[in-house]
Amino acid sequence: MGYRKESIQGLAILGGTPAFENALHVGKPSLADRDFFLLKVNAILDRQWYTNSGPELREFEEAVASFTGVRHCISVCNGTKALEIAIRALGLTGEVIVPAFTFVATVHALYWQGIVPVFCDIERNAHQIDVEKIEKLITPRTSAILAVHLWGNACDIDALEQLAEKHKLRLVFDASHSFGATYNGRSIGRFGDAEAVSFHATKMIQTFEGGAILTNNDELANRARTMTNFGFVDYDEVSYIGTNGKLSEIHAAMGLACLKYLQPTMESYKQRYECYRDCLGGVHGLRMLPRKPGGNYQYVVFEVTHDLPNARDLLCKVLKEEGVIARRYFYPGCHNMAPYNSFPASPDVPVTDEVASKVVVLPSGPSVTNSDIETIASIIILAMQNMERIANNLKGSV
Repeated sequence: MGYRKESIQGLAILGGTPAFENALHVGKPSLADRDFFLLKVNAILDRQWYTNSGPELREFEEAVASFTGVRHCISVCNGTKALEIAIRALGLTGEVIVPAFTFVATVHALYWQGIVPVFCDIERNAHQIDVEKIEKLITPRTSAILAVHLWGNACDIDALEQLAEKHKLRLVFDASHSFGATYNGRSIGRFGDAEAVSFHATKMIQTFEGGAILTNNDELANRARTMTNFGFVDYDEVSYIGTNGKLSEIHAAMGLACLKYLQPTMESYKQRYECYRDCLGGVHGLRMLPRKPGGNYQYVVFEVTHDLPNARDLLCKVLKEEGVIARRYFYPGCHNMAPYNSFPASPDVPVTDEVASKVVVLPSGPSVTNSDIETIASIIILAMQNMERIANNLKGSV
């Protein structure tokens, strides 16, 4: 369906026809080799070995470890469980410093285990945890820093490692966004005490649901793997408090099928990112978040910097009416969500508050065409040029 660029009436929210009959979403699943996956499924059914570290799971773990250059990949049922098990296997206690601007699962993984999250602000340009603000948050109760490689870009790992070593703290990374990314030429997954990755359906590599702990620490890997299987070290011997965090054979098979397409999938995200940059770069009232060297291009992130204080929310409303489901990541910030908003002391995170009110993430990936992106860009440009009129039309509804 064509999009009428010549008039504000082209916007569905003001009486025009929606640009997309079928909605475009952030986070459509990445490509998989369907024939390869179905062959794997038939082999699993024939083998009747569906879980408990079968051959598909072992092959998947070896493939991920080989790709990232890490010694150990412990696959689990989701990325949140990967963080929880890594945190418990490291013996973290007391307080852990974590960015306020992240998906709430990062913080839940701490608080679920009785650890107090101490919220740190982010730096302005790339939205990563602000290393310069971490040191003043360290107390005698601090056991670790949990940093997040946000938007597929790496944190300032060197500075974080130096700070953790200086204060004898553990260093853990939430790398849910960043499979395939690198830092100074080395794959994400190889840093800190451990890194947790997500293989959720929306990620670069997906196993329907899934995740993994990546580490070069042999002792930690052994402990985490044992905890993933209820704490069993032998058929009837338990040595740790464990949980059921296992990834099934069918999930591992999907991961292997996606790994076969990883390079073209990554190239697709890069091409889409560049198309958005070409279409929307320099548009007044928008700032495209730059990709850092080694980033994986998966997330197309803009800040809406229009003078209207609720311009980002208005733009999301316009896009939704046009059949484009953009996302307000990570609004309103973890510190403003329950139960963390009831903590006695309010964190000093002004950059997080500002960024959370401006960020919008746009659909990308193999299922989004250049033509789709050009249409989305036309909608955004038209909306930005007529934001005051849209605000008046929607007064009281946003």
